[in-house]
Amino acid sequence: MDNSPAGASPSRACSGRREWAPRIWEGCDFFAWARLLVRNRLAVDPRHLYIAFIITIVSLVHTVLRLIQEAFYGDRIRRTVIREDPIFIIGHWRTGTTLLHELLILDDRHSYPTTYECLEPNHFLLTEKLFTRLFRFLMPSRRPMDNMAAGWDRPQEDEFALCMLGEPSPYLTIAFPNHPPQDTEYFDLEGVSAQARERWKRSFYSFLQRITLRNPKRLVLKSPTHTCRVKTLLELFRDARFVHIVRDPYVVFPSTMNLWKSLYTTHGLQKPRFEWLQEYVLRCFTLLYRKLDEARPQVPLGRFHEIRYEDLVRDPLGEMELLYERLDLDNFEQVRPRIEEYLTRNAGYQTNRYDTIAPDLRQEITRRWGDIIHRYGYEDAAAPVRPSTPTEAPAAVAEVAAVSS
Repeated sequence: MDNSPAGASPSRACSGRREWAPRIWEGCDFFAWARLLVRNRLAVDPRHLYIAFIITIVSLVHTVLRLIQEAFYGDRIRRTVIREDPIFIIGHWRTGTTLLHELLILDDRHSYPTTYECLEPNHFLLTEKLFTRLFRFLMPSRRPMDNMAAGWDRPQEDEFALCMLGEPSPYLTIAFPNHPPQDTEYFDLEGVSAQARERWKRSFYSFLQRITLRNPKRLVLKSPTHTCRVKTLLELFRDARFVHIVRDPYVVFPSTMNLWKSLYTTHGLQKPRFEWLQEYVLRCFTLLYRKLDEARPQVPLGRFHEIRYEDLVRDPLGEMELLYERLDLDNFEQVRPRIEEYLTRNAGYQTNRYDTIAPDLRQEITRRWGDIIHRYGYEDAAAPVRPSTPTEAPAAVAEVAAVSS
């Protein structure tokens, strides 16, 4: 895969034009990057050594820019008040969390972290306007895992920002995919020391302060890892709202496998072998739902709403109106025209479809995920079919949710 310059990785958009994208680790400051290398014993594949060298140089630049941003904005960041508690979109990877993110940020009362801010959290207040213009060519117009639109200004998972800031995260596994999964205790933060937990909370809150300083509106945040962290998030934001989306597990499994394989191949510093990936996907699914079930009783009444992806695709306007009603967001009629325009603009998007799951694997999924399959009524779900036969998504929404999550 990796004959691309400057550590970039090729992808192909619909037009067939070859494009380039930087490794996500090129957003780390030097200390975050050094810790990642040391803890993985510098186990960079020889053909990726030049990428590691480039990231090292770039990380030094990020460190200097972070210090400059702190000098200019530090006091203002610390004084920034997050007046309205965020809306958190939670759910397993590939269940449609990004579709919900895209729809909720159409409300001009809402704000969100952009891809640039999540990949360059150390200095985006200082550099975002200039760098997104200068380095527009580094961001592909389409994402490698699902051919969805990409761009510096598109909404992004805040978990990537935590990685760039040097916080432990399960996403660090992407860098060294042949090593055991990293920082799994940071899924729910319950197995880390009180000091480490408080440090994570401070880092996360400070990042949100920076986003709020840029745009003081209610934040809409999306990260599947937050599904495990509802208890911790409520400590920071007691009045936070949570939207949980679910999708057919027999579709989620192959789609999640495809997601991680794509990320490990595109952004890893080793040639991935995927030896433990299937078991990892099976365990993470169980963990996310178990931790969410434990936390749900602690969420205040009227602050949690659940939605099925299939219902959202079938009737996006109706489901969004219900979401606004259940979470007491008000003024849906002002947002309706924007959602209608968005749906029209994205009509006709072709979804990925996946190889039929082997009978023994389907049986294992049913055995281990059976409680969730039964709870949400997916017992009779049809087996997925080959990805080489794309079909149009149902309804006008056109499954924009085939994005990262």
